[in-house]
Amino acid sequence: MELRQLKYFLKAKELLNFTEASKHLNISQSTLSQQIKQLEEEIGIPLFNRIGKRITLTEAGLLFSEFAFQSVQKSNEGLMMMKDLNKLNSGSLSIGITYALRHLLTKALIAFSRQYPKIKINIVFGTTSELIEKLNTTELDFILTFKESDESDYDYRSLFFSPMTLVVAKDSEFSKLSSIALKDIMKLPLALPAKGYSTIQFIKGILKKEKLEPNVLIEINDIPTLLELVKTGNWNTILTQVSVDDPDLATIKIRGKNMLREATIISLKNMYQKKSVKIFQEFL
Repeated sequence: MELRQLKYFLKAKELLNFTEASKHLNISQSTLSQQIKQLEEEIGIPLFNRIGKRITLTEAGLLFSEFAFQSVQKSNEGLMMMKDLNKLNSGSLSIGITYALRHLLTKALIAFSRQYPKIKINIVFGTTSELIEKLNTTELDFILTFKESDESDYDYRSLFFSPMTLVVAKDSEFSKLSSIALKDIMKLPLALPAKGYSTIQFIKGILKKEKLEPNVLIEINDIPTLLELVKTGNWNTILTQVSVDDPDLATIKIRGKNMLREATIISLKNMYQKKSVKIFQEFL
């Protein structure tokens, strides 16, 4: 059993198509099929059902995939450990982040890159659910988002707390208020983040608990566009205060319990943390 066979198997499992998997792996389809066939012969059981040009995982394939993933991951961690001995003169970092924490990341990124200019950094913006999914498949080294719960699979590192706010145009009649009750927001025309953003899950949870029904006219999956809509004065929104840094907008703190969000670094538990990851997190 060879490591490359496990990698081939995992890519075929991901795409459920030998042709597409071979393209992603930059090998011929015949090579991929041959290697997976050899793997199946060695373990003595089929990993895929082959139905014409379609493939599906067998029960054995599903069980074997966890072993294969752990083996490949441990191998990658071993390589990372060796690269760390190179005193950060090479290597890469992949960081996932939600829109609200972009300013924090930018400052840390500039400072880190000045000190370690040879580290290649990949930044991925997305919703919390999208980023968690990428973290689970080890596409990202860690993510920056708001904490929703404590789950045993992850390590959490708290950064700061930010209050939930009503966001309005700067010339809105509400812009001079220092705070507002959640029930008073329900009457206003609202544009809110779409499903997938941790903020909307947080808001919906509180509204459900308080038995409140908001006047939501627009849902949108792009925060910059959402803020542009609010600037017109036709709509208002609810976001963490740290999300808003625009002179044409005003934020009013929402009164009530549990109106603080915790900005957090999230990484996979029991996964080797590269030296560059640890240092970047210190910059954060």
